[in-house]
Amino acid sequence: MKRLIASLLAALALLAGCATLDEKQRFWIFQPSDRTWAGGLSAAEGMEDVWIDFASPKTGKPVKLHGLWAAHENFERRKDAPVLLYLHGARFNVTGSAFRARRMEDLGFSVLAIDYRGFGKSTNELPSETTAYEDARAAWDWLGERYPGRPRYIFGHSLGGAIAIELAAQVDDEAGTVVEGTFTSIPDVVSTFKWGWLPISLLITQRFEAVKRVPDIGSPLLVVHGGDDRLIQPELGRRLYEAAKGRKAFVLVEGGSHHNTNSVGQAQYRAALSSLFGMRDEHFDALKVVEK
Repeated sequence: MKRLIASLLAALALLAGCATLDEKQRFWIFQPSDRTWAGGLSAAEGMEDVWIDFASPKTGKPVKLHGLWAAHENFERRKDAPVLLYLHGARFNVTGSAFRARRMEDLGFSVLAIDYRGFGKSTNELPSETTAYEDARAAWDWLGERYPGRPRYIFGHSLGGAIAIELAAQVDDEAGTVVEGTFTSIPDVVSTFKWGWLPISLLITQRFEAVKRVPDIGSPLLVVHGGDDRLIQPELGRRLYEAAKGRKAFVLVEGGSHHNTNSVGQAQYRAALSSLFGMRDEHFDALKVVEK
C-alpha cells in the first residue's frame, strides 16, 4: 500500500506543472454541462432570458453569459426593492437552479441567476476559478448598470458561495451576501473525503480559498448550512462564518441536505434576513438566529 501511494504521489507531482492536471481539476470541480433538474424547467417558466456581453479582463476575448431574470411583485412599485445576483454551484446549469432562485424571489428579491462559461447557453469554454470570478463580476456590474440605486445582494450556493465571497471581497457596493452549503476551500473539502488524508493539497490548482477572502467582505454576511449536508460538511460552513470579521449570522437548518436546505429552512431564512439585513417580516420575528 505504501508503495502504491508513493507511486500515486510521484505521478501527481510529475503532472503538477502540466496544463493537463489543471484542466482535469477544472472539469472535476465545475462539471460544466447543460444538465438541469426536471423541477427547474417548470420553475424557470416566466423568467426572462438575459444576455451579458463583455471582454475577459485577462485574455480580452469576447464572452457571452446567459442568465434568467425574475422580478419580484414589488419591483415596479418600489424603487428601493432589492435585487440579488444568484451564483449556482457545480454540475447543473442555471435552469437547474431556477427553483432555488424562485425561493429567493419569494423572500423579497428580484433575482438575476447566471450561467458561468461552460454552462448552458453561455460561452462554450472550460471554466476555471479565474473565469468564474470574471463572470460573476460582469454580471454584478450589469445588474448595477441596469438597475442603479437599488440595494444589491449576492447569493451563492455550494461552489457558487465561494465565488460569491470573492465577488463580495472585490466590490464595495453590495448590501449583503448570502451563502448556502459553502466551504472554506477546495483542499478542505478534499480532506473530508475518505481518501482525504493523502497529502495532495499543494497539487490543487483550483483552490477557491473563500476562508482567506471572507474577512475582506465589507457587508453583512449570512451563512446557511444544512445539518444533514453530506457533500459539504456543516463544520466547513461554521468555520467560514467564524473567519468573517463584520456583521454576520450563521443558520444551521436541521434536516437540510446539500440540495434542499433552501426549501426546508425557508422560515429560518426569513428570520435571518429580517435580523441581519432589516428585511422585516413580522411573522418570523420570533425565530432566532446566531448573530454577532
